[in-house]
Amino acid sequence: MAKRVAVIGAGSSGLTSIKCCLDEGLEPVCFESSDDIGGLWNFKAQPEADRCSIYRSVIVNTSKEMMCYSDFPMPDHFPNFVNNSTIMQYFRLYAEHFSLLKHIHFQTTVRSVRQRPDFSNSGQWEVVTVDRGGREETHVFDGVLVCAGHYTQPIKPLSDFSGIDTFPGTIIHSWEYKDPDPYLGKRVVVVGIGNSGGDIAVDLSRACEKTFLSTRKGAWVIGRVVDRGLPLDMIMMTRARDLFYWLLPRALLNLIWERTLNQRHDHKLYGLQPVHRILDQRVVINDDLPGRILLGELVMKPNVQKFQGSTVVFDDGTVEEKIDAVILCTGYDYRFPFLPTSLSSGSDGDLKLYRRIFPPSLERPTLAILGLIQTKGPIMPAAELQARWATRVIAGLNHLPPAEKMDKTIEKHVQANLKSYPWPKVAALQVDHIPYLDAIAKEVGVCPNIAWLLLRDPAVGFRVFFGPCSPYQFRLNGPGHWSGARQAILTQWDRVAKPMKTRPIPEPSSFNMGLYGALEGYKDPISYK
Repeated sequence: MAKRVAVIGAGSSGLTSIKCCLDEGLEPVCFESSDDIGGLWNFKAQPEADRCSIYRSVIVNTSKEMMCYSDFPMPDHFPNFVNNSTIMQYFRLYAEHFSLLKHIHFQTTVRSVRQRPDFSNSGQWEVVTVDRGGREETHVFDGVLVCAGHYTQPIKPLSDFSGIDTFPGTIIHSWEYKDPDPYLGKRVVVVGIGNSGGDIAVDLSRACEKTFLSTRKGAWVIGRVVDRGLPLDMIMMTRARDLFYWLLPRALLNLIWERTLNQRHDHKLYGLQPVHRILDQRVVINDDLPGRILLGELVMKPNVQKFQGSTVVFDDGTVEEKIDAVILCTGYDYRFPFLPTSLSSGSDGDLKLYRRIFPPSLERPTLAILGLIQTKGPIMPAAELQARWATRVIAGLNHLPPAEKMDKTIEKHVQANLKSYPWPKVAALQVDHIPYLDAIAKEVGVCPNIAWLLLRDPAVGFRVFFGPCSPYQFRLNGPGHWSGARQAILTQWDRVAKPMKTRPIPEPSSFNMGLYGALEGYKDPISYK
């Protein structure tokens, strides 16, 4: 009889978890509190408590070839960077193709997840749910995969701002922001310059009388495209580049990258210059932010010192009057109130997780947290690999090391990140994209063997090493092998070109495509004969 696994959430991590369960002969039962799949990407006009929330204009920061599931490329006509409605189309195509919807119970909320009395022997869990009619039900499962997202608890540090109680205008968190319409013709201060802060400030600058973007530390800003207009992540996230960076001193890499970005727009001149080096924290990805500053529609400001009614005083002593609204882009916390409190390692609800997946304190490894990471690359391929490993562990096909070894690995990981991210809870979330993918892939048995590929299939081997680290690489061999993986790698640049080939442009026959040539007639940035 197949083991039953509860999947909590039907977003990007939940959908692939259902499929991975089916791949490993497990019986998934997914509980989704909303009326649709998609999680974070399921746009709602009004935010809902304890759920992720996005703004109408959001565009993904990672390209379709890098963020898709490893055995299901996005349609070639999809744009390279998709909006929320397009990614929802992709999720529906994925769910329909692999017949996932029949395993999902919509409008069903998980109230609690608790170990059964015989957990040390059975590894089983009692899961209490409440359906749309308020009916409570208790289920028994052999495993639990938590895919509930971690952008659900907005941090609103109101106490950090003296005089905030005297401000007569509107104060919201980015979690509540949907579009610029309510702010037409107003003067707005956006606090915080992460990706959401940059996006929202740009969005507002097209409607507001004046938009101010306040930042305590500044940020390095880069666009979604690089040389010849190719996707940033497909050019930058390669195994060859990762190896090259590992060989060079970090100080030299910082110098090279900072000089490169400053040649595009001088961060000091634009008021963006951060206090940290570029490799110490994640960059802000935004195509329009420098341009809006250049036009004067968006004004960079230092940290807010205090409020005096509708007047905002900044740390440098400058004052802006008649401010109508403040939008706090000050990040998120995460919590999973349905989980046992024994899994939390501190008062802040931090979860100690081996490889950011498994709680080492459990006697039996039958519960996993998926997608609870922050990376400089796309999360979906990482979450999919997490699900592939977790389902194999629950199925008894893979095994974890002793708890003591897992604890040491967790501590080493956190300590390595504390310099850049002083809050341990945040430091624990950070992973290096390609090394993390490879570490999980090795556990599953699907990490590509570069040397073998270069010898046996050089066309693919060169692309795997020198080309983008696209998810298809993890379907070339081993458990879950996909026969279409090789062709997907060989044609990935064709899918980049497809949505832009909307106008025929004749070129002279002697036109030189170059190493990363133009996309007309484009096959691959690297030519193989």
